[in-house]
Order: sequence, then structure tokens, then C-alpha cells
Amino acid sequence: MREEGTTEKRSGLHRVIRHPVLWTLVSFVVIAMVGWTLARPEVLDQIGAPLDAVSDILNPGSTDHVIVISIDGLRPDAIDRFDAETLQRLMRDGRFTLLANTIVPPKTLPSHASMLTGTPPAVHGITWNEDMTGDHGYVRVPTIFGTARRRGLETAAFFSKTKFEHLAQQGDFDFLQRPRGGILNIPAGDVENAVEDYLESNKPNLLFVHLADVDFAGHRFGWMSYIYGRAVRVADDAVGEIVDDANAAFGCGNYTLIVTADHGGHGRNHGLNQPSDRLIPWITWGKAVKDTGPIAQAVNTMDTAATALWLLGITPPAIMEGRPVTEAFADRPSIVAPSIDPRPTVVRGCS
Repeated sequence: MREEGTTEKRSGLHRVIRHPVLWTLVSFVVIAMVGWTLARPEVLDQIGAPLDAVSDILNPGSTDHVIVISIDGLRPDAIDRFDAETLQRLMRDGRFTLLANTIVPPKTLPSHASMLTGTPPAVHGITWNEDMTGDHGYVRVPTIFGTARRRGLETAAFFSKTKFEHLAQQGDFDFLQRPRGGILNIPAGDVENAVEDYLESNKPNLLFVHLADVDFAGHRFGWMSYIYGRAVRVADDAVGEIVDDANAAFGCGNYTLIVTADHGGHGRNHGLNQPSDRLIPWITWGKAVKDTGPIAQAVNTMDTAATALWLLGITPPAIMEGRPVTEAFADRPSIVAPSIDPRPTVVRGCS
């Protein structure tokens, strides 16, 4: 009797093991897990070597800390369309334009190279839009990171796409996080967590953060689609968290924040010389920001580099075509005697 029962049990188990639907589900789960593992990039942290010397003396700056956040693929009209509350608040309490322009063609890597060097593709040399570091090496003109660090300032960057390796010039960073391998980007939540960890023990003068989720959603599901809107809110939440992290590190509003994008998009792509692709938001908030409301001055993505350096007291190099967006900020401070206590900057949105 035991042998028969055992045989029946084994027979039932055998039928389950051979069940085609079960094996299909198991195979799908295994393939999905392997695919997800291979698709995710390795996240690399790099600590920069100490510099031997400082190249020259800084001018009086408007702030000691500048944070630039680039939301990849963010169309300006998506901010209100999808109720991006953090960006709306920064616009209310700071200065902004929703009519800034990126380069043409508006592509991620060339646009970010222009954003972070202040030069057009004809000068910085990056005209492709994928990681070709092995063939072309690094951007051929100085980035704002190298310019600032060689003047004794601390620089840090959080890249979330492998193609940004072209912008990782040797010696430009005190700290750099970037992905390697895989086909996915580092998600916004992971980027924000890494920024939070970093700011707990570091206070960089120049910090750059790249968030890729919006661009990913645009390519997969379409610009201005429902999923694109969800990605906009995810990025918006990450910006809010980064603001909280920076307030904890530097003091509320004791730094200058610039939030912008590299391009917009239409359908499931971008790259055309049309408003949907070319127009980008440009928002600034925090220390030295003058008044509130729209910026009338024409703004180009190359102006981001010049503005960041100018705020830190560095005269933008002659090679830069970008110019500081001076309309948005108080006049540059003059050198004052130590006994004079200048009036502190009042930052709206800080209590």
C-alpha cells in the first residue's frame, strides 16, 4: 500500500513538474531576473586625487556652492501639465524661463557637453550620442568641473548614463559617480540616495546631478504620455529630495540651485529644430537669486556653464560662448573689510 501511495504521489508530482504552463512561468521569471541583472549597470564611485597647485585666484563670488540638476528630456510644458510640485515651487520662489534653448540638433550627449563646457558642438567636438569613448576619448575643451577644481574648489558629479563618460576628464572631480555596462540608466531614486549619502560628509562647491528617467519614458512611451508624466513626477520628487539634502548640508538656501534640461521631445524621439525638442526649462533658486518671476533675458544651455562659474567667482574662459544669466541674480559682491557685516541673502521658501 505504501508503495502504491508513493507511486501515486510521485506520479502527481511528476505531472506538476511536466506542466507546460508552470514551466513557462518559471522560465519567464528566470529570464526576467537574468535580463534585469544584465541590463542594470555597475555603479562606480571615483575619488579624485589631490591637486598639486591652484592655477589662479578667485574673484568675489555670489555663493560658495552651486548645484546644477539636469532632468534629461524634460519639456518645459510638462512642468504644469503633470503638476511637478517641486519645480513649480522653485519657479514661484526663484527666477525662471520656460523659453530657454538647447543646441541643434537637441541630443543628450552633445547638449550636455555644451551645458557643461559653455561651447557649441563645433568647438567641444562631441556630435554623436552614444558612448564612443574608446574611439574618440574625452571632450576636447575644459569642463566647468576642471575649471573650478583647478582654482581650488571642490567638485562632484552624479552621472546616470554611460555615455557621460566622455565628460569625465581626468582630474576634474573630487568625487564622481557613473554607470558602466548594462543598457539601463541609474534610476532617479538611486541617484538621489547617493547624493544624500555624499552630502552627509561633503560640501562641494560645484555639484552636478543628472536624472535620466524622463528621457527613458519619452523614448519608450512617448513624450507627454501618461507614463512620461509619471516619470516627470518621479524626477520632480528626486529634485525635492536633493533640495532637502542640500538644505541639511549647507543650510536652507545657502547655495544656488539651477534646474534645467538638455532637450525636449515629440512622439518617441527628439533631435529636430522645433520648439518641442529645442526648448528647455531654466530655473534658479537660492542664494544670490534676485527677486522672483520670469527671466526676460534670452537663455541658452551654454549659459548654464558660464553662470555656474560666474556665481562661484570664476570669470568664464574666453572659449565659452555662453554668458552668465546676470538678470536673475544680485550684483556681484565687492571686497569688503572684515569688520563690515554684509546683509544676508533672503531666500524665499526657506524658514
